[in-house]
Formats: sequence, structure tokens, C-alpha cells
Amino acid sequence: MASPSPKSPEQSEKNKQYDRQLRLWGDHGQTALEKGHICLINATALGTEILKSIVLPGVGAITLVDHNIVSDEDIGCNFFLENTSQGLNRGAETLRLLLELNSSVQGHAVQEPPEQILQDNPDFFKSFSVVIATSLGEKTIQELANHLWDIKVPFILCRSVGFLGSFRIQINEHPIIEVHPENEQIDLRLDVPFPTLAEYLNAFNIDDLDLKDHGHVPWIVILYKAVQKWQITNENRWPMSRKEKNEIKDIIRGFIRKDENGIPIEEENFEEALRAVNTALIPTFLPVNIKELIYSSSATNLTKDSSSFWIMCSALRAFIEAEGKGKLPLRGVLPDMTASTEHYVKLQSMYRTQAAIEAEIVYRKVQEIVAQLHCDSISDAEVKLFCRHAHDLHLIRGSNISSEYQMGTVASYIAGYLEEPDVMMVHYILLRAADMFRSEHCRAPGEWEPEADISKLKMCVSKLLSDISCSPFPKDDHIHEMCRYGGAEIHSVSAFLGGCIAHEAIKIVTKQYKPVNNTFIYDGASTNTATFTF
Repeated sequence: MASPSPKSPEQSEKNKQYDRQLRLWGDHGQTALEKGHICLINATALGTEILKSIVLPGVGAITLVDHNIVSDEDIGCNFFLENTSQGLNRGAETLRLLLELNSSVQGHAVQEPPEQILQDNPDFFKSFSVVIATSLGEKTIQELANHLWDIKVPFILCRSVGFLGSFRIQINEHPIIEVHPENEQIDLRLDVPFPTLAEYLNAFNIDDLDLKDHGHVPWIVILYKAVQKWQITNENRWPMSRKEKNEIKDIIRGFIRKDENGIPIEEENFEEALRAVNTALIPTFLPVNIKELIYSSSATNLTKDSSSFWIMCSALRAFIEAEGKGKLPLRGVLPDMTASTEHYVKLQSMYRTQAAIEAEIVYRKVQEIVAQLHCDSISDAEVKLFCRHAHDLHLIRGSNISSEYQMGTVASYIAGYLEEPDVMMVHYILLRAADMFRSEHCRAPGEWEPEADISKLKMCVSKLLSDISCSPFPKDDHIHEMCRYGGAEIHSVSAFLGGCIAHEAIKIVTKQYKPVNNTFIYDGASTNTATFTF
């Protein structure tokens, strides 16, 4: 095998710069991020905080759409503007300072209102990985949401007013291969060992091993032997209940050697085997959510426009029905364990080899489908990654933001939450009412006359609640507080929310980790958060 080529100084420096994030999403995730192009509409304090947390990890390019001129209020709440920026274009000035954070990021400023772009050049938005917008009117929100929904570009709508903030993710269909679950289920196939593993496991006789080898038997072997012994008196069943697994533990304890005084010798591999009983003895099965994916119409009725995800799902189904005999491809990942180097390396090689064999079968099926459909090719690396994470595939099917403005579609959902006191749904209604107020009065509630605007904002709230046939708004205090905000952005709230939104955008671009589905509300006064799915 040829030795890997040495990394260039530029690559080494890049790996050093992005070390922590590479541990989160790997080289391929970083590559996806560097190919990403994020569009931000309006360089408010919230908007620039979002871009800051996207520029620093190294997104490929950002485009800032903003026709507004820098005001005193902008300078007061936005760290990416200077006193000398006053009177200049807000987007261009913000972009200049943002790009100083990372020289590898490309930046563009467009000094036109989004309404004008939608009218004159709607194809403008097709090239972006994600579009993020802040401080938009209701009419523009709906027009932009509908357009981005039609062209299948992810959209994140953000708000930050006083101590309140929110974001709403609109995405048609978002498959996630690398979910990164907190507790990933190990895949050892001890109940249905593949041929080389079965041969390896059956070659051991724990009772005949000398003391040194006895202390270096991999716990996988110990578990397998304990189950075999248990099955002799249990009709070859697989231990499932707590009682049965406790019986397995008793058998393992019986394997432990004792000294001349009859005291059990401490052997770490046997302790590991005891701890692994509950997690490693789960039988191999096809998860219900994966079965639903591979038998969905998107996977069974492929066309030349089908995404690579659905093509791989179709190939995966074919593998499961044939070579896999009802099972997913082997992950090929072996957990750490106390064992001799020889045993561990041999086991690791077995699992990796078998996983590679099964992934190759799926890859060949993918190539057959691609050839039949005459669509874009799918690489071997993509298929291997898909097979390795096939146990945790996840699909998000979102909804159009504009549907929320047809309140009948979400009325019962909102009303159900508002029946309880002090719920975060109150803040969603407040933020929506503030948008309505701005559309009707061309300013934020409380921006000029806080006291006089209370009754006007209350009317906006009443309109929303009447549309959903809901009981009166829980507390007038919330309306008064919104008017006291006067539409102002508090930088600490925008900074927190901006970091959250940047994370969600990165999840979408890299197609790793589950993004929020679909609305997130933040109350900075109480530091409470909530998510809702409209």
C-alpha cells in the first residue's frame, strides 16, 4: 500500500485553524461547508451575528442583500459597523468588516431591496445553499417564502426584538445521513455472525485458556460464549428480557477465574463484558423508520430527477431484500475493548472487511440504477458513508412559511398551546403581531409613542387570535413590554440567537446533525426556549 502523500503547509495550517470543527463534521463536512454559499437579507445586528458565526468556520461565500443606509441605531447595536460607516450602505460596510474574520471566505454585497430582486431577477436566489432573512415585512416574507419553496432553496426567517427572538426554518425535503446520535447503537451481529466472525468466535474455548490469555479475550467473545451456554437450556432463543440478561451476567461471572483462596481474579475484559450485556445483546433488526424510508414512494418510484439519497435508499432496499437477508449493511465499527493487540486488530479487520464487502454490493446496485435512469453518478465514498450510517438515516419534510399566514391551517395547533398559562407560544403571537403592526404602520410598535401604540398592537393581537378562534390573550403585560421594546435589537439577544441560527445553517449545508424542525422561540428575560412544528 502506498503511503499517504504529505500534507501541504496550506492544508496543515487549515487543519490547525479548523481543528475543533473538523472533529464535529470531518473533512467531508468541512468541504461541503466550503462549497456553501449563504445569502443574508438585511445586515441587522442579528443578521451580522449570524454571518459572523458562519464566516469564522469557513463557509465558501456569503452574499449580503441590503439597500439600507447606516443609521445611529445601527451603529448602537451592531458591532460590525463603525462611526465612519454612517450614511453608507449597511450591507457593504458590514461585509467589509465581516470578511476580516476569515480571508478564505468570498463576499458580495447587493444594494437592492429583496422585493426588487424577486420582481426583476428571481433566478438570483437559485445559486444559494441557504437564504437567511431578518427584518422583512409580511408581504415580502410570503413572496420570498413561496419563491424559495418553489425552487427548493432552504430559507431561515429570523426575528430579534427586545428580549425576544425567533427563527423559522423552511425546507422542502432534507435528508440527513450523518445524524450523530448521542447514543449510537453498536452493531456487532452476535446473534447472526457473518462467516469469518462465526469461525473466529467458535475457535475459542474459554475454559482451556491460560491465565494470561484468559485476561485478554475480547469481551465480544465472552458475550457470545455466555449466550451459547445459555441457549442450550433455552431452545436457542436470544436473551431479551431483564431476567434473561441477568442470567447471562451470571454465566459470565462463572467464567471468571479464582485464585487459590477462591476469590475471583479481577479481569477487566470480563468486567467490560458484564457492562456490555444490556447494550451489545440487542438483536439485529431493521428499524421501523428506515423501513418506512426505503419503501416510501420516493425510493420505489425513481426518476432521472431523483436525488442521490433516494437512489441509495432504493439500492439499500434491494440489498436488504437479497444479500442482506432482512438486515442493513454492517457498520464495520468496533468499540474499544481490553484485548491483546493481535485479537483486536484481527476483529477490527473482520468487521471492516465485511462492511466493505456489503457496501460494495450496495454500490453496484446504485450504479445499476444510475445507468437505468441516466442521471448523475454517485461516488463510492458517498455510498460507503451512506451504508455506515444507514441505521440512523433521517428525513425532514418541512412546510411553507406562508402557510402560517393562512391561519386556518395552524389554528388548532396554536390554540392548543395558548390554553396553558405562561407558554412560549405567547411570544410567537407577539412577534407575528409586531410584524402585522409594522406592515400597517410602517414602523415598529412603540418606536415613536410606546403608550399610544399599546392599543394598536393589541388590535393586531386580537386579529390574529380571532383568525384562530382563540380565547383572549393570556396577559396584557406582554403587549406593553413589546411596545416598550420599540423595535430595538438588544445585542446580547441577537448574539445568542445568531449563534443558534448559524449552527442550523451549517447543519443544512453539511447535511449533518438534525436541524430544528421548524420554529424556535427565545425569551432572553427568562432564558427559556421552545420549539414548535407548524
